[in-house]
Amino acid sequence: MKLVILDRDGTINEDSADYVKSADEWTPLPGALEAIARLNHAGWHLVIASNQSGLGRGLFDVSTLNAMHAKMHSLLAEVGGRVDAVFYCPHAPDDGCHCRKPEPGLFEQIGERYGIDLTGVPMVGDTVNDVRAAVAAGCEPHLVLTGKGEAYRGRALPDHFPPQTRVHQDLAAFADFLIARETTPS
Repeated sequence: MKLVILDRDGTINEDSADYVKSADEWTPLPGALEAIARLNHAGWHLVIASNQSGLGRGLFDVSTLNAMHAKMHSLLAEVGGRVDAVFYCPHAPDDGCHCRKPEPGLFEQIGERYGIDLTGVPMVGDTVNDVRAAVAAGCEPHLVLTGKGEAYRGRALPDHFPPQTRVHQDLAAFADFLIARETTPS
């Protein structure tokens, strides 16, 4: 199975310092949905692993989160794309859970659900916590320079990033990279 794990806020959709708290506030980043569709058409399955501490902080409830994801699924369908599943951590940062990135718990859940070893599975996110969680789970870490990753445009990644982190301008550039890598003879 060809699988890619994606972060959500800042990777697929606009992020907000005040949290994305409703379907109305959920706005896709330019080209992100089309990038997912291109990956789907190249045979990739995509799942989301997302910290959603807004739930634990009481900023929105599960039905509101489901409405955000329904909007995402609908907009993806319009461009011929899909995300197979959404895994999320509902806890606040101080809850001490194992599923909040940078912990690998969400990734372990994905591996269990799909019955696969995640070693080498590409994971794309916009923060150091995303790529640290990816590495902890054995995934191949990719950082996009959108969302919080925008702070690293035009500069080298700081030392607190895993050294094997690959950097892409956005999700579309990651899709280009992955599809080209797959079609280039070794």
